[in-house]
Amino acid sequence: MGRNLQSGARLRPVDLARGHGLSTQAVRNYEEAGILPAADRTPHGYRTYTPLHAGALRAFLALVPAHGHRTATSIMRAVNEGAAEEAFRLIDESHAQLLDDRRTLRAVESALRDLEPAAGSGAAAVSGPGGTFIGPLAGKLGIRPATLRKWESAGLVHPRRDPRTGYRVYDEAAVQDAGMTHQLRRGGYLLEQIAPLIAQVRTAGGPEPLEATLRDWHGRLSARGRAMLAGAAELEAYLRERA
Repeated sequence: MGRNLQSGARLRPVDLARGHGLSTQAVRNYEEAGILPAADRTPHGYRTYTPLHAGALRAFLALVPAHGHRTATSIMRAVNEGAAEEAFRLIDESHAQLLDDRRTLRAVESALRDLEPAAGSGAAAVSGPGGTFIGPLAGKLGIRPATLRKWESAGLVHPRRDPRTGYRVYDEAAVQDAGMTHQLRRGGYLLEQIAPLIAQVRTAGGPEPLEATLRDWHGRLSARGRAMLAGAAELEAYLRERA
């Protein structure tokens, strides 16, 4: 939908839908959800839209890849209800999440670069010559012992059993696997996604097999950052139109 429409132009649902590959029902659904301002009605009950609605649709569709459908919906609803400060708060939270994801990625890269942690640093510090038990390792990682048992069931961590007590004992390799699993979980990876990564590290003895995954992760974060810029531009344009 072009930006050169006159302010008094009247648009049908199909006019809004056509330029964005949407159905007219989707446009009506967006209005009912508060993403678009309420439309006027003809004497026969048909919706009529304006360039302001076109601007709202452009803003929403630009915000979705940046913030996700749910947050984008909340942002547009807040703007249309005159609660711009709430919309800005939601955007700030999304930016903070992106920054946290970038920090997590750096932490994952650091963990993968340091497959042989120095004594006394990180989770490896809890592992002595005979290994460590589940409680101290869970405490060092800031997780529950039940989480380590779940990771063991998923094949991510392989502690041995003490032959006398039957307790789990984590040697240096198991501690490293637990540390990498913890970092990847913080990065949003599912257990079934982590399993092949851990297996690759075990087989290759280094982070090289994970370089493609890390590049993809960087790419996804960069794409979100750029989408946030595009979404901000469209939202600012819509706010100006509303003003």
